[in-house]
Amino acid sequence: MTQELIDLRNSILEARYQDALAIVDELEGMSKQANLRQIQSFLKVLLIHLIKNQIEQRLTNSWAASIRNSIREIQKINIKENKKSYYVNQDEWENLIEEEVIEDAIADASLEVMNGKYSQFQLSELIDRTALITNALKFLHLTYSHSAKQLPTVIIQNCYQLPGGENWG
Repeated sequence: MTQELIDLRNSILEARYQDALAIVDELEGMSKQANLRQIQSFLKVLLIHLIKNQIEQRLTNSWAASIRNSIREIQKINIKENKKSYYVNQDEWENLIEEEVIEDAIADASLEVMNGKYSQFQLSELIDRTALITNALKFLHLTYSHSAKQLPTVIIQNCYQLPGGENWG
């Protein structure tokens, strides 16, 4: 990115504004891609813990904390600087999960679910994908309707609705 900034400065100083605008567009694209990669990383962590919860039918303090932290980080990263728009809109999550994240989450979760009892292929067959995505979407949609201050409490309240949540806490 340093080279792009040098090129941008030179383009402006030399009054090559079209070149400068092209560099700005490139920098914006790089920033958006970096934010989307971060969001996908936290989304994968969320899915891993929801998979463990679904298969093991229990909830641990550690899993609930990971769910909470993932959702909070997604909320922070997802909102653009203008505080009015998002990198991922509410109606785009399901496609992002299905196309970009779920298979990696299953592969990583297979190492942890029941101490690695299942291969990623076995685990993939055991998972109720519809329920998994529904639970993930429920948590993700909270990021649009609750402030950063309210969100941790609302997330934990929703954790009680997960399998095993009634015995947790």
